Amino acid sequence: MSYSKTALDQLEAGQIDDYKESLKKALANDSDDMLYSLAEEVYSLGFSKDASTIYEHLAQKYPEDDGLKINLAELAIDDDHDDQALNYLSQVAPDSDEYVRSLMVAADLYQTQGMFEISEQKLLAAQKLAPDEDVIKFALAEFYFTTRNYRKAINLYLDLIKSGTLEMSAVNLIERLGVSYAEIGKFEQALGYLEQIKPIHMNSDVKFELAFTYFNLKEYQKAIKAFQDLRDSDPQYSSLYPYLADAYVNLKRVDEALKAIQEGISIDQFNEKIWQKAGQIALMDNEDELALTYFKKGHEIAPEDVELLTLLSDWYIAHERYSDNLALLEAVSDEHVVDAHLAYNLAQSYQDAGNIKKADQNYELAAHELSDNPDFLKHAALFYREAGQLEPERKYLKKYLDLVPGDIEMASMYEEDQDL
Repeated sequence: MSYSKTALDQLEAGQIDDYKESLKKALANDSDDMLYSLAEEVYSLGFSKDASTIYEHLAQKYPEDDGLKINLAELAIDDDHDDQALNYLSQVAPDSDEYVRSLMVAADLYQTQGMFEISEQKLLAAQKLAPDEDVIKFALAEFYFTTRNYRKAINLYLDLIKSGTLEMSAVNLIERLGVSYAEIGKFEQALGYLEQIKPIHMNSDVKFELAFTYFNLKEYQKAIKAFQDLRDSDPQYSSLYPYLADAYVNLKRVDEALKAIQEGISIDQFNEKIWQKAGQIALMDNEDELALTYFKKGHEIAPEDVELLTLLSDWYIAHERYSDNLALLEAVSDEHVVDAHLAYNLAQSYQDAGNIKKADQNYELAAHELSDNPDFLKHAALFYREAGQLEPERKYLKKYLDLVPGDIEMASMYEEDQDL
């Protein structure tokens, strides 16, 4: 029996000290082929440092063997010794039979470092040298998929599938293609691929993409069933709950929508978008106070979220709680650019508080974007009429009547002003 075989038997039996001694003897006595096989075996068992020791021993004997350099580079990457890995890879010349493989390993390394442009360059160089190599096409497709460049990924996955390759490195290419189509909004094409995948082979992400695809195709019953299936298998997948709730809303099943989003809250209490959706659905269900609770919680979690801020502000305005709205918006208006809608809300709140100057400022600020909004124009006209400012009153009244000529009361007011 060779020392290499003895070393493996001892390693598998947990006899580490004996294994170390046999490894030393193997390096001194066994054939190079045996040592190469031993390196592969110990690496597969998680002893990467010992694998490196064996490869380094062989590399000293065969300095021209570029395959050993690449093996050492891969092990260095595993141990987070990136500079050492790059040193090994740089020793592989472009005319080497192993050069394409070295490019692939380098691409992986640069991708893990976040240097995506260099990683892509390495993969494209490898593809240029071996254009028909499926492994390279797959690596490039996976690179584009990972970096969300789905259109380029689609072309490569399609090429592989057309050649009869449906799976590589335990990756289902049909699945990848379906997800890629869904991510670029081509839901009909996505569905054709996603529905081919057997449920037993679907992970949570793919289940979500299938449900999301049904949702975007307005097949809400199927979307609900698919989201429920995902929820049953992975209830912690919090992204599903807003879409499940929206699917119920689209079928006018608001009570069930509210229950679904409340379930989402119980799963992920730190996702402001779940609180936002809960507030919106509570409003639909005429649960105004509950909606306020949800909007306030979402705003507390994400005070920078303008959409949540606006929903909360709108709630205060709709319920004529102008002082609460002032407290909310005055806390952010000095730090952030207030958009037209929030400026309009501020104007109404300052008007209620009797602060004519600030109300005027905010009506004028809002006017830049809301000059075609009848509600805003009417409020502004009435504000300036109350403030005794005829010129801006008439300006806003005229714009309002251009949009709503049938408002007899406001038309009469405009006519009265002409007589002044």
